[in-house]
Amino acid sequence: MCGIVAYVGNKEASPILIKGLKRLEYRGYDSAGIALLNGDLNVYKKKGKVSELEEYLKDQIIDSNIGIGHTRWATHGVPNDVNAHPHFSSKKDLAIIHNGIIENYASLKKDLEQRGHVFLSETDSEVFIHFIEDIRDNNQCSLEEAVRLALTKVVGAYAIVIISKDDPNQLIAARKGSPLVIGLGQGEFFIASDASPIIEYTNEVVYLNDLEIAVIKDGRLNIKTIEDVQTTPYIHRLDLELDQIEKGGYEHFMLKEIFEQPKSIKDCLRGRVISEQGHLALGGIRQYLNKLVNADRIIILGCGTSWHAGLVAEYIFEEFARIPVEVEYASEFRYRNPIIKEGDVVIAISQSGETADTLAAIELAKSKGAIIFGVCNVVGSSIARASHEGAYLHAGPEIGVASTKAFTAQVTVLTMMAIIVGHRRGTIKESLFRQLLVDLENLPAKVEKALKTNDQIKYISSIFKDASNFLYLGRGANFPVALEGALKLKEISYIHAEGYPAAEMKHGPIALIDEEMPVMVIATKDQTYEKIVSNIQEVRARKGKVIAIVTEGDKQIEAMADFVIEVPGTHEFLMPIVSVVPLQLLSYHIAVMRGCNVDQPRNLAKSVTVE
Repeated sequence: MCGIVAYVGNKEASPILIKGLKRLEYRGYDSAGIALLNGDLNVYKKKGKVSELEEYLKDQIIDSNIGIGHTRWATHGVPNDVNAHPHFSSKKDLAIIHNGIIENYASLKKDLEQRGHVFLSETDSEVFIHFIEDIRDNNQCSLEEAVRLALTKVVGAYAIVIISKDDPNQLIAARKGSPLVIGLGQGEFFIASDASPIIEYTNEVVYLNDLEIAVIKDGRLNIKTIEDVQTTPYIHRLDLELDQIEKGGYEHFMLKEIFEQPKSIKDCLRGRVISEQGHLALGGIRQYLNKLVNADRIIILGCGTSWHAGLVAEYIFEEFARIPVEVEYASEFRYRNPIIKEGDVVIAISQSGETADTLAAIELAKSKGAIIFGVCNVVGSSIARASHEGAYLHAGPEIGVASTKAFTAQVTVLTMMAIIVGHRRGTIKESLFRQLLVDLENLPAKVEKALKTNDQIKYISSIFKDASNFLYLGRGANFPVALEGALKLKEISYIHAEGYPAAEMKHGPIALIDEEMPVMVIATKDQTYEKIVSNIQEVRARKGKVIAIVTEGDKQIEAMADFVIEVPGTHEFLMPIVSVVPLQLLSYHIAVMRGCNVDQPRNLAKSVTVE
């Protein structure tokens, strides 16, 4: 979950590395460092944000045309200067940056120590580069061959870049389970964890595949597998603009991404839904659509916000397609010997397309003969490539660690899938199918209107910003929205919050309710409306503070809630896309008022590429 950037070419490397690290800081911000070849191999690193490293470098001589950089999210070893990357080899003629976890590092370290290696840090990454050095020196082989041999012995996940004092025009990169992108410029090369540090310089990239090693030397790129088999890289053209990864005048990326949702949903729908023609299609699922239509059950995999999107999809698939759905935490799925039959359908959801737990769950399901549909935002990502078919969100880059526009885009894509399947199975009447297409097309405007509650929510946030706890309640398809709202508040404001099905309140959580407990209730008009009105009355009877999200024009709940936030109505199974917006805004404003780092909340990273 760290950020990697590297450069070799004819430009000054350090400005490119620092700018790249700033763009990757959402992936990790415990510490940062760079290594440069300028006569000697020098490493500069500091605990804290990239800005602290940048300040430290002002007094250093950092002229170089080749270098590697890293921003860290700690796994092995506490955040400090010593554990920060890059890490030297024993002789200090090699340096490495590493994203991932080497699971057998302890046994490797023990063997290396017995051979005289001394380690300065607590990290598995330092063990990795010492191991490569040891292989090179003992086998009298090239660095490239030493890397290849080392990769056949290490267990775990990695994306690495290595720089050598003895080869001033060479970078060696490799990956397994963690992403690496190589940008191709004019006589120069860029390496990064994702495309954001690269797009300013080139839109031609190569996505390194698992178990591949890339050697950039003397202006040429050569890629082989760890079995030493030459491969021909496929060059992708990035569909990404520089302004998409800038704040665009907003104080935080999260706020920008919340307000981008009308556009991101519209982009998600574009070309896929044309209501006046009765057209709904997802080109990416065409080949295996019959497998989905005829499935006996659907298993949905995800983590965090993506898991919540999967829970919404469970309601929608079962309602429209009448297919049983199981929603699983990807992080638990592979460890409980799940029952998967040949031909079972698995839908894997991940914003980044690199979530390690979800990737591992996919591989397990594939090994048992399941058909995998991926729902991802990042083109060319690992999950997209590991899936048989799938659909991209087209939501644009999401930089804020707390996912917002990806959630609504995920639910939109999953809803389209469910409607397509239901229409093909005959479980949706033609009249309802046509109406749902109209409702889908109207979603961007309804989200736009929901965003107009921003000032009201800012006021409500000022009242509850010092709360110690929050309770979120919802029913039906809005129950996962309650979970998502609670997660957002926890992630960025550090307030303890829990989401529950409203009917479950009586089975335990009601004991928590008193005059100090704010209760957020998603109470839009649907088939459970009267039930949730009763739940609100139960909270009020115990002096809880009720903040209700209701459908425009609702007077009944207005009379009993402390605060009412009105959102436009739509079909009840599309409502989560609208009702989640006020919850995103509430978490954002409370976090800002509490002085929290909204885009980089403590202990979290955007793309969880380690288990």
